[in-house]
Amino acid sequence: MTEQKSQELFDKAKRYIPGGVNSPVRAFGAVGGVPRFIDRAEGSHIWDVDGNEFIDYVCSWGPGILGHAHPRVIDAVKKACDEGLTYGAPTEKEVEMAELLSEMIPSMAISRLVSSGTEAVMSAIRVARGFTGRDKIVKFEGCYHGHSDGLLVKAGSAALTTSVPNSAGVPADFTRHTLVASYNDKDSVEKLFAAHKGQIAAVIVEPVAANMGVVLPEEGFLPFLREITKKEGALLIFDEVITGFRLAPGGAQSYFGVTPDLTTLGKIVGGGMPIGVYGGRKEIMDQVSPVGPVYQAGTLSGNPIATAAGLETLRILQEDSGIYERLEKKAERIAQTARREGEGLVSVNQIGSLPSIFFMPDGVKNYEDAVNSGKEEYAGYFHYMLEHGIYLAPSQFEAMFVSDAHSDEDIDSTCQWMIQYFQNRKKES
Repeated sequence: MTEQKSQELFDKAKRYIPGGVNSPVRAFGAVGGVPRFIDRAEGSHIWDVDGNEFIDYVCSWGPGILGHAHPRVIDAVKKACDEGLTYGAPTEKEVEMAELLSEMIPSMAISRLVSSGTEAVMSAIRVARGFTGRDKIVKFEGCYHGHSDGLLVKAGSAALTTSVPNSAGVPADFTRHTLVASYNDKDSVEKLFAAHKGQIAAVIVEPVAANMGVVLPEEGFLPFLREITKKEGALLIFDEVITGFRLAPGGAQSYFGVTPDLTTLGKIVGGGMPIGVYGGRKEIMDQVSPVGPVYQAGTLSGNPIATAAGLETLRILQEDSGIYERLEKKAERIAQTARREGEGLVSVNQIGSLPSIFFMPDGVKNYEDAVNSGKEEYAGYFHYMLEHGIYLAPSQFEAMFVSDAHSDEDIDSTCQWMIQYFQNRKKES
């Protein structure tokens, strides 16, 4: 498998772009080697600039739930492009999107479109502070909520991958109101509320942590967060940038039956185009300008290309009643194969279309477990799969994303190479 052109592009990129990439995890820093520069994508497959073909389990970090270049989505985007790229003025599609979101996720009665998941989370926290009149926020170790200053504390995703969970350039004053609890640890949350009585505006959580690898909430954890925030007069924010529409049409809150006060969504709402959304019940969202005193604005918010792609994607998910069952079955096959063949080497977490393999046989239920899993072992596994045409996340601390476009043949091939890898590992040991 050649990588000459990717290597040439990477060398050139490093002269003009920090680290040669526009998002850290793309640099392959956690696994080593040359990042593959992608030329095109269709269905469940991607092709790099050297002509290598891969079965793709990154799926643009989640939004590719239908696969790449779904014909209906592409047609909607082409039509929207013919009508102009952006106006900086209201459009009918924005109204349709807000209405559809309130239908699919009832807790989002009122929503505001923005341009990214980071912006959605940053704005939701500002609203929570404005609504409650409090300053402090509780987040969890290993949960990633974008790169806004106040949340780069014990973060996941690329911040964890690059060993920079606390970013340089963030003044201490910006994070002094950010309190950190342990995921799946009720006591750690109770202690923070006791120590900061009447000061906590909100608890923000990934209902399924998916930026330290996939870590499922233990039974009772999410209902506990709902209960304690209500009791203490704080808001509960679900960051569903990854889980939104991945687990169910109504997201993780529908899947688990726990209703947050505010929800944030990301690129899946744009069918992979740049978009973000935050929303909640009316009395909270009435804090947002121009109705209320919490200011937030954006020229490209709700742009007509992203809303066209997103509306078509969400409508397909609505129409296809069997899609979530199909996605889960595919993901379960991968997870079961890894558990069986990698017994004694790995543990596997999986929910819906999100499997995650950890090179830690004792299981992973929190940040401490995740960071102690075998990063070097994962790197070897990653490159073995890459060499055999399987494109996984270039980091131990990310999910696999299964799409509806992954065929039985794709899953068969993936499982066969996994089996071969684990058999080789066991022979070596």
